[in-house]
Amino acid sequence: MALSGDSFKAIEMRTLHHFHGGIHPPTHKSQSTGTGIATLPLPEKLVVPLHQHVGNCAVPEVRVGEHVLKGQRIGRPEGRQSSAVHAPTSGTVAAIDMQTVAHASGMPDLCVTLIPDGKDEWIAHAGVDYRNTSHTDLRHMLRDAGVVGLGGAVFPSDIKSYSRHHKITTLVINGAECEPYITCDDMLMRERPRDILRGAEVLRELLYADEVLIGIEDNKPEAIAAMRKALEQDGHQHMEVIAVPTLYPGGGAKQLILVLTGVEVAAGVRSTEKGVQCFNVATAWSVWRAIAHGEPLLSRIVTVTGNVEHAQNFEVLLGTPVQELVAYAGNKPDTGRYIMGGPMMGVDLPNSSVGVTKATNCIIAASPALFPPPQPALPCIRCTRCTDVCPAELQPQDLYWFAKSNNFGKAQEFSLFDCIECGACAYVCPSHIPLVHYYRYAKSEILVRDHDKRAADLARERHEFRQFRIEREKQEKAERLAQKERAAAEAKAKAVTELPTQVDPAADADDTQQLRIDAALARAKEQAAAASPRNTELLTPEQRSEVEAIEARRAKIHKIASDAGADDEPPKRN
Repeated sequence: MALSGDSFKAIEMRTLHHFHGGIHPPTHKSQSTGTGIATLPLPEKLVVPLHQHVGNCAVPEVRVGEHVLKGQRIGRPEGRQSSAVHAPTSGTVAAIDMQTVAHASGMPDLCVTLIPDGKDEWIAHAGVDYRNTSHTDLRHMLRDAGVVGLGGAVFPSDIKSYSRHHKITTLVINGAECEPYITCDDMLMRERPRDILRGAEVLRELLYADEVLIGIEDNKPEAIAAMRKALEQDGHQHMEVIAVPTLYPGGGAKQLILVLTGVEVAAGVRSTEKGVQCFNVATAWSVWRAIAHGEPLLSRIVTVTGNVEHAQNFEVLLGTPVQELVAYAGNKPDTGRYIMGGPMMGVDLPNSSVGVTKATNCIIAASPALFPPPQPALPCIRCTRCTDVCPAELQPQDLYWFAKSNNFGKAQEFSLFDCIECGACAYVCPSHIPLVHYYRYAKSEILVRDHDKRAADLARERHEFRQFRIEREKQEKAERLAQKERAAAEAKAKAVTELPTQVDPAADADDTQQLRIDAALARAKEQAAAASPRNTELLTPEQRSEVEAIEARRAKIHKIASDAGADDEPPKRN
């Protein structure tokens, strides 16, 4: 449903809220918004890091010497929190090794070096109708397309677009872009507003959100007008484009959510627990390209400004060396360093040969004239100006003392990790103290110590378990030996009880043996007689006398054997 003029008037009447603190630094944005987004020519080589997102590093899927096509996956996601990486153009894989990447640490990471063939030949790709595709399949598409947050956090969008435990009522699309010098989102909203709104609609469907609020700072009137015009043309329901006051750091997710909705996201609480989710405008645009066209994230808009001849926004292939990018903008010879991001929260690049990543929204060529060396820090005078401008409502001067004295426990008690490192405190400090540097130092030390403690605890648990296992095995072995000994003793006792009764030692052994023999013979004859019974009446007198003599002798033998305690069964002769 298209929004009428009355609807737009109602939008303007929406009640906005305010966050604590904030500053108004010089914007320096007009230098790079005079011309439209330009496409950078293919560089001689691309150095594509496999870790351009929050979570696990992508695993290489190509080999050195292999020819790849544009959009071909060269790194597959590893684990639940990860994202794919793709070839920005067609060419040959020259190396897969550790190289310096665009990171403040200057440490190397695993990269794929690609030599373009100049053909820019695509793989086969096609989009889907998101209305007739399951949400699970849509999220898999975002994961395989390598779509992550392009506002700086680079969190995988497939995870962020799913809320299992909380009902999302409001989806916030962040177009504030509050930091000086950066204009990539501004130009994207001016030139590609319809795709941004379509991507926002896909995200709204995935989150089942009731409304979509698009917040843009009021120093971007062209972007606001372009987005409102696209909204009126396409008739997206439940969407509003809202101009918010220009105040740094109003582009922070928590600050923008507070301004638009009045919902304050406390420390340690996710915005989804409050029913709100936030995406950058460039992320929404990438979502639409991935879903509707099947295009993975291969490039992004980068502002090149500062000490260059022609400050401008370029659509840059990921992996493009920074030195080639600034050279195309007319880098001046007195450039001393390069800042990735803005002057408030950006980081100095280790060198100009590093490749552009998904987190690279701006490259500032810095010279001594534009960015003079910092003045020597003076003692803190407790003026509390830093406290007045802190958007997180912290006590920066106390955090500074705790960090400087390595009192990290107290720093944590004063909510050190709630600091968003916006730099507003350092900007207003009359003593020129680099406060954010101290906060970053304290955070890194705490994280390192926590990591070491967890490693030590894990090692101790493993050692204790090993000792327990050894003692358990000893106990089980002792129990098995004891059981064997008990079984042997029982068998021996049973054998002793089953031995035949011994003859009285006082009796004559020979007589006893003879008596046993005679008794056995008598029994044998008796058994024979029983087997062949005969009638004694048929015997002759001599035979009858012999039988009677045998009976008398048998009775005598029984009596003697009974008196001597002999067994019924005499032992057999050998």
